[in-house]
Amino acid sequence: MDASFTPEQDEIRRTLRELLHSRCGPRELRAAVDTPAGHDPHLWTALAEQLGLPGLALPEAYGGVGCSATELALACEETGRALAPSPLLATAVLAAPLIGALGTEAQRAELLPRLASGTLTAALAVPGPALGTALGLTGAGEGDWAGGGRAGGVQARRTEGGWRLYGQVDQVLDGHSAGLLVVAAHAGGFAASRTLLFLVPGDAAGVVRVRQTALDATRPQARVQLRDVEAELLGEEDGREVLTALASVGAAAAAVLACEAVGAADRALERTVEYVRQREQFGRAIGSFQAVKHRLADVYVGVRAARSAAYYAAWAVPHGERVGGLALAQALEALRTASAEGIQLHGGIGFTWEHEAHLYFKRAAGDELLFGPVHRLRAHAADNARLFEMSDAQEVAV
Repeated sequence: MDASFTPEQDEIRRTLRELLHSRCGPRELRAAVDTPAGHDPHLWTALAEQLGLPGLALPEAYGGVGCSATELALACEETGRALAPSPLLATAVLAAPLIGALGTEAQRAELLPRLASGTLTAALAVPGPALGTALGLTGAGEGDWAGGGRAGGVQARRTEGGWRLYGQVDQVLDGHSAGLLVVAAHAGGFAASRTLLFLVPGDAAGVVRVRQTALDATRPQARVQLRDVEAELLGEEDGREVLTALASVGAAAAAVLACEAVGAADRALERTVEYVRQREQFGRAIGSFQAVKHRLADVYVGVRAARSAAYYAAWAVPHGERVGGLALAQALEALRTASAEGIQLHGGIGFTWEHEAHLYFKRAAGDELLFGPVHRLRAHAADNARLFEMSDAQEVAV
């Protein structure tokens, strides 16, 4: 592994940081999350047109930039620093790769160029609080998370004219504003039970979308109801490749999320260091107290370790290694610690709604609710590595 960045990667990071610094400060961030869409459409247009961010990891044949998930992850480290609310995660990290992996040539040709240009946004709708399981981060991706033939989730019914969907999905990232929904649904009876993915226009007849109040306002979520909605199948009807595709997308998404969390943790630490250098008590800056130095040193070590893990996970994605879950666990833990210490060391002001410290803590907690929690990310990684399985010799010895 070459730990140095290429000139192109450095340029992406530098340009994006400058853009977000000028367009996504604390005031702009609060204004964006209060809009109906939950993000600033003008900032999204700038990210798409000036930097090509939505198409960064999409092939050039479909209007993308042709980079790998590594560049997308490094870019998301900068969006994480600013906690920039945008459809980037839902569109470019979750939905677009699934269309690229499972879609027909006609589906890819129609949808991917629009997704790459940012004119179309998309959202992945996975029933219940099972996004981490569906992406293979906290479970094997198998089971009844898509409905399992029972009440709940989304059911797919084959008709003469195609497919119809019925059900409800909660906690859909950017589901209230996405122009396209990629819906996971259960199809078939007991003998032919399987999970399939379907394409549904966001404004299709029978689709009811309501934005929900989320712990992390910078990641807007929606409840999506599908009332006998006409849908287009994504992939083959036997569904054999769906779980594999979801797991592959999950590995890349975990690396992107890890880098994003590291960016947020680094910025939370920076803000805290800036504050303790200025805040005085007993005639001296509180940052000069040994206890404060020790606490921040622990945070610094945690952030640096998480950054190393996140960078390795980002590098490993195009090389076929799936270590994103462990990196994500490390990064979320670092972000939670950095944001919690930031709130404490800011004193009374850190607990106020007007200060930005709580936004970083909510990002850590919100991502754990969506993709974790940390202990399940680590437990699943340990199971995959068979870390706690005994060999035959060990069993005999026991």
